[in-house]
Amino acid sequence: MPQVDRHKNRTVYIEFAAIEDFSVLPYPERLTLVLITSGSLSGILNERPIKISAPGVLCLAEEDEMKVVERQNVAAQSFRFHPAFLNTVTLSETQSYIPTGPSIQRGLSLFQRDDRNSGVPRVTEKAYPLIFEWFFILGTEVQAQSDERWVCRIKKYLIQILGLLEDLNHNSEQSPVDLVLEYIHTNYPKKISLEDLTNCAHLNRVTLNKLFQERCGNTAIGYLLSYRLNVACDLLTHTGMKLDEIARDTGFEYDTYFIKQFQAKKGISPTKYRNMTRKFATEQ
Repeated sequence: MPQVDRHKNRTVYIEFAAIEDFSVLPYPERLTLVLITSGSLSGILNERPIKISAPGVLCLAEEDEMKVVERQNVAAQSFRFHPAFLNTVTLSETQSYIPTGPSIQRGLSLFQRDDRNSGVPRVTEKAYPLIFEWFFILGTEVQAQSDERWVCRIKKYLIQILGLLEDLNHNSEQSPVDLVLEYIHTNYPKKISLEDLTNCAHLNRVTLNKLFQERCGNTAIGYLLSYRLNVACDLLTHTGMKLDEIARDTGFEYDTYFIKQFQAKKGISPTKYRNMTRKFATEQ
């Protein structure tokens, strides 16, 4: 059942199941993330055979056709959300609903079917503990509604989960640069030094930066800064988090440094960026 926001007297069209029994997949009018925490599952997704062994993730859109064929000691959790939940301006879920922009874009490719995306994104050993932690906190926030900003936190963790899964899905080859990219994508909220990145790649600074310039058009540390700021942009637009919270959650030790870097790289202050993107949303 959708959540009733007791702080703002509104309906939020999301659900979290601590135990997913796979009796209804996919869920009507929902995008669904299923986190497989133990065991294995095999089935048919859109006429293609799939098999997921823990740790794993299943991403389903409402138009998918899913049939579970076999389960072996499988345990899973699921988070489900109406596509309108991705919109910055939250409107009621009705048949006359007209989407407005901007909306969260990170991770949408996970629910689009093509030859590359089977609905079972790649989850690495390093990434799984972080996905599990975010999923757990997301479920706790759904149930607790601890304050009036709980929906903002749900969107924050959803952005992080979908973004990480999408990044892992795009970087399937394990070159030294891929190893560093995965390290950045899973550890960006923490303090990261150039030495951490060179140790991850088993390369010296000059070689690592050369490979990063060829692949990403930036140095390794430059890419880290850019990635942190891009996540910050999503949080500024789609949540009501304070600047010091966003700074802390994107790896900046001080909000003053975050504001300085944001201004330098984006050409606008974080507050002006937030106001501009929110104004765009309401004018559409």
